[in-house]
Order: sequence, then C-alpha cells, then structure tokens
Amino acid sequence: MNKREAVIGEKYAALAAHLTERGRRIWAATEAKSYGRGGITAVYRATGITDKTIRRGLQELEGTKRVATGRIRQSGGGRKRLTSHDPRVVQDLERLVDPVTRGDPESPLLWTSKSTYHLSEALQQQGHVISQRSVYNLLRASGYTLQANRKHDEGASHPDRNAQFEYIYQKVQRFLATRQPVISVDAKKKENLGNLKNPGQEYHPVGQAPRVRVYDFFDKALGKAIPYGVYDLAKDQGWVSVGISHDTAEFAVATIRAWWRKLGKPLYKQATDLYITADGGGSNGSRVRLWKTELQRLAKALHLTIHVSHFPPGTSKWNKIEHRMFSFISKNWRGRPLLDSVTVVNLIGNTKTKTGLKITARLDPKRYAKGRRVTDQELRRVNLQRDPFHGEWNYSILPQPSQNSEVISAC
Repeated sequence: MNKREAVIGEKYAALAAHLTERGRRIWAATEAKSYGRGGITAVYRATGITDKTIRRGLQELEGTKRVATGRIRQSGGGRKRLTSHDPRVVQDLERLVDPVTRGDPESPLLWTSKSTYHLSEALQQQGHVISQRSVYNLLRASGYTLQANRKHDEGASHPDRNAQFEYIYQKVQRFLATRQPVISVDAKKKENLGNLKNPGQEYHPVGQAPRVRVYDFFDKALGKAIPYGVYDLAKDQGWVSVGISHDTAEFAVATIRAWWRKLGKPLYKQATDLYITADGGGSNGSRVRLWKTELQRLAKALHLTIHVSHFPPGTSKWNKIEHRMFSFISKNWRGRPLLDSVTVVNLIGNTKTKTGLKITARLDPKRYAKGRRVTDQELRRVNLQRDPFHGEWNYSILPQPSQNSEVISAC
C-alpha cells in the first residue's frame, strides 16, 4: 500500500461510521476518480470496498445510472459477513498462513506458496465456502500484509568481534595522526560483460529504454570484469583495477602497488609505514599464504613496513571501502549494461560524490593464475611480526625478508 492509498484508508476509517450505503459508494467513487489511473484498485486496496460497488458509484456520479431516492438500507440489511455464518474460517486461515506458531505443523501449505489462491483452495478443501478475494479481505482484517524476508540475523559472532573493531579504530587514528597512509581494500562483485540487464533505473524517453538480452549467459568472448579497489581513508580517494582473469592475492597486491605508484607515493612522500584494513576472507584473507608472500615483495619494493588488520568473520560490510566507495560505484552504473571492460572502467572512473570522492580506474590486462601454491620455504621468508592482540588478524610485514626457519602458523 502506497502513501496515497494509506491516506484514503485513513479517511475511510474516519468517515465509514457516518456514511450511508449510498454515501459510502459515492465517496469511494469520488476518491477513485480523483486518484486517476488505477483509482478503483487503489480505493479497493485501501478500504475493501469492491470494484463493483465503486463502478456503480461512478455511474451514479456521471448520471448513467438511475438512483432510487428516499431509501436508505436499514441497519443490519444486506449480505451478512462471511464470519457471521462461518466463525471458524479465520482460525483455520491463520493455521494455514502460519502453521508452525499456530500449532499445525502438518499443514498442507507448510511447503507451498501461501498465495490467496492456494489459501482459498485449501480452505475449500476443509469445507469452507470462500473466494480468493474473501481470503485477501480476511488477511487484511487480521493484520497480515505481503512482506519479503529481510536480512537480520548474522549468526554466531566471534567473542572478540567488537574488541577487534576497537583495535582497528585506535590503530587507524594513530596512523592518521602521524600522516601515514591508511587504506581499505576489497574486491567488488564480479560482473559478466555484454548487453546484459543491470539492476536499477535511469531516465529515457518513453518507450526507448535500452534493450538487453533475455538470458544473462556468460559470454566467453567478452569475459568478465573483476574490480579490486583501494580506498584512501584520509584523502577520500579511490583506485580500482579492473581485472579480466581471476581475483587472486597476486592481483590484489598488484592493485595496491598500482595505487601507491600513481596516487599514494605523491601524496605520502615521507611515509615509512602503510596500514591496510581488509576482510578476513577472499583473495586478501587472513589465512591466504599468497597474500602474505606478495605483501612481502611489495614491502621490499616500496621500502615500507606494511601493517594489516583483518575484520572478524562475517563483518565485511563494516569495511570502509564498501560504503565509502563501492556503494557509489553501484549507484553510478545502475541500469546501464556493462558492455565491455572499457565501459566498466569509464563508469567507475567517473563516479563522484558531493563530499569529494574521486576514483581512478584502470584496466589490468594481466592474466593471474588461479590456485598458485606457496611452499613452506617461501612462507619462511616472510618477515611477519604478529601484534599481541589476535596476531592472526593483526600483523606487520617488514621490508627485509626474514631469515627465520620456522613456518608461520595459522596461515
């Protein structure tokens, strides 16, 4: 029910007790007429007055139907309510709609779509004489509405989840205070390229909306786009590399390297450290060996100590890049088919906000091998120092490779 229908419903609730049968009919017709296209349906949804009654009122308003004057139906006249001669129908209906809480786990509709059609059919099988529309009216009177399921329950969370959030916050503040770069990194959802439907709407001349393919099958010739992003918390700037092969740790670190050379180094000429916040899984996961070995190579090449903090499991939405950058990219390309990688790069690169967000995008044509293994010997050379608090989530990688012969655990 939209806002206009809600207003009509409120009016009807206030006037119904003071209107005669004909007055109710004329009022409903007047509201439907003023509503415009779809007015009869809107008034019916808001008040429950049938479309037949509303149309009769419209005919009376337009003078195409004779009206018997001087007669008002007496109190108690007309068809009796369904519940007056079938008092069990509401109880049986509620058992069908909510079989678990209503104590009927053997309900025939437990594993079936609970449409008004199926509900009326099930009630008829129980001996009730009821139509689909009557089921709809009874549901509304009982406080039921059509609702979609909503994401709410996050499942079991780590006991130190909030403590890790606080730890990351404090560390970010320390780095920002000393003007050391702090970045948030992550991969955006892979996108199939081609003339495919992209969720969202844009303004077009009437009847000239872009036409896309009916089926979103993957096109091998066009491939897919894999955006991996870097978001600079202090400067409100972003960098996105659009890959064409696989989302690997090598690709992730290559994106950070590209960001540093093009944006980071000119902005942080005196930097000695780099702080990265990342999700706990994916190509930059806390247990990914290749992520650590590639960061070691990066630290050595840039002569920076790289500090990393991972968000606890199931908390990726708290990563700054998600709502500071990726959300605006999705808004900017809504309703536009992602025809090719050039289109993706241009749409990302032209994403801006009123607060000053700027994003640089580039195509990374390199093919990154999937399933690349890291040996124990390679892992030993990573000069990794764990923080005292949850060292598996918080650690630093020094520029010089380690001479330690012990394999890093929990990687």
